[in-house]
Amino acid sequence: MISSLRIENFALIDEVQIQFTKGFTVITGETGSGKSILLNALNLILGERANYAVIGDRKDKSIVEAQIEITDFDLKAFFEKEELDYFDSCIIRREISKQGRSRAFINDTPVQLTTLKELSSRLIHIHSQYNTLELKDVNYQLNILDSLAGNNESAKQFKTDFRKFSQEKKELKALQSQLAELASTADYNLFQLNELLELNLDSVNYEKIQSDLKTAENSGDLKACYAELSEGLNNEDAVIDRLDRLKNFVAKYASMDGTLASLNERIESSLIELKDVAVEAEGRLEEMEIDPEKIEDLSERMNSFNRVLYKHNVQSQAELIELRNELDTGAANSGDLEVEVEKRQKKIVKIEKELTVRANGLHEKRLKAAPQIEKQLKAALNELKLIDTELKFNVTKNSEVNETGASKLEMLFSPNKGIEPVPIHRAASGGELSRVMLALQSLMAAKTKLQTVLFDEIDTGVSGDVAQKVGNTLEKMGKGMQVIAITHLPQVAAKGEQHFRVSKAVIDNRTQSSVVELSVEERVEEIARLMSGDVINEAALENARALMS
Repeated sequence: MISSLRIENFALIDEVQIQFTKGFTVITGETGSGKSILLNALNLILGERANYAVIGDRKDKSIVEAQIEITDFDLKAFFEKEELDYFDSCIIRREISKQGRSRAFINDTPVQLTTLKELSSRLIHIHSQYNTLELKDVNYQLNILDSLAGNNESAKQFKTDFRKFSQEKKELKALQSQLAELASTADYNLFQLNELLELNLDSVNYEKIQSDLKTAENSGDLKACYAELSEGLNNEDAVIDRLDRLKNFVAKYASMDGTLASLNERIESSLIELKDVAVEAEGRLEEMEIDPEKIEDLSERMNSFNRVLYKHNVQSQAELIELRNELDTGAANSGDLEVEVEKRQKKIVKIEKELTVRANGLHEKRLKAAPQIEKQLKAALNELKLIDTELKFNVTKNSEVNETGASKLEMLFSPNKGIEPVPIHRAASGGELSRVMLALQSLMAAKTKLQTVLFDEIDTGVSGDVAQKVGNTLEKMGKGMQVIAITHLPQVAAKGEQHFRVSKAVIDNRTQSSVVELSVEERVEEIARLMSGDVINEAALENARALMS
């Protein structure tokens, strides 16, 4: 339950500290006094989006802080998961600044709004007139049925698992599209890969083939060159012959002069080198033949290589090897993708079967629970002066499973005996909707583990004896949980165990709202004011005391 609420520099409130008790608490005040400020402040605690327009003019930021008792609420695991300090008395704080910043804290530790929402949603529920309109929404109706049937956890888990299933299907579709795209280019890619494989790029050196081709194409000129070289070195009176005679002549005198001896050695070294050149030239001359078939073969191989180079707009054999490896990897990836798609398809079929079984089971639970819930609602509505009202949960089977299961629900409403029930959004008035919602909330209070429920003018559209019945229901709910009601009805206000009044006044030329807890006598006056307006007479006071008794 909320034990205290501190609001600072928020709208018309400078600062207020409210101490709440267990049971049924009422909040009253004239229209425009600032009752909605309390509601907006609590919405911040619930993690709702901040409205920076509410920041007061005394400081640069607004602060809302609630102390909530969470003993025996099985929240220690949540605190451990979020790495938060656990205390039986938990402090939640929101701060919003004029610079557009919003901060949330749990026990003085900064947290994300999602974390704050997850915690506060387990502790506090705010029911406003907007929620009464939600009663006309089919998904909200199904949530109500599940809450009253005790299906909440299984329904929530089913929704989570179905969304995961939907994501799996979405991912499979993306993989199938990717595979289809690969398949559309697979033949062409395979053709390109085979074309590259035929070049034997790892074992054939196309630079050498280019060189060999150049040699073969110029073999006539090269052969003439080798012949000239051989003849120029080996013919009689050619270079080698003359150099050999010169060496023999110098050798006669080499022993007489050291320089001649050195020169002679150099001549002999040159002679050896020239003879080697001559031998190699003669060898190449004998080897070199003009082979038209070889030239054609080399030319074809280079044409194939150059054609592929040009086709892929690359410049080297290394780049072609890289491209071949990419195509080879792509082919392998396509195979892996086929395996993955098949694996995912089997998984989805299995999950779909499991979800269908679970959805059918959930549907059967809803069908079974609906008649009993209708009886309980009938009793609760009778207490709220809707004696002849009939409210039915028309549960039918959906043709397809969705995130809510396999059920289709239509809440049917009949305000009077003998009138066929029709969808509630077509039949119920505002006052009837308020009482229907209150009856549902009273039943859900016993089913769900909420510590605090705040009703924002749930009594709208009712008066007289009906208002008395509404007050009785809220009082009864307050026996088992903390109930806070913002009300304008004296019959409801009189049932509160604790009573706050919200008022506003001009202080130092500034309009300010204040919240005060009323004593017993002050409560009598406030209830009398609700009945008779600003002019309070003794009769009104007596009536107020009678209501409170």
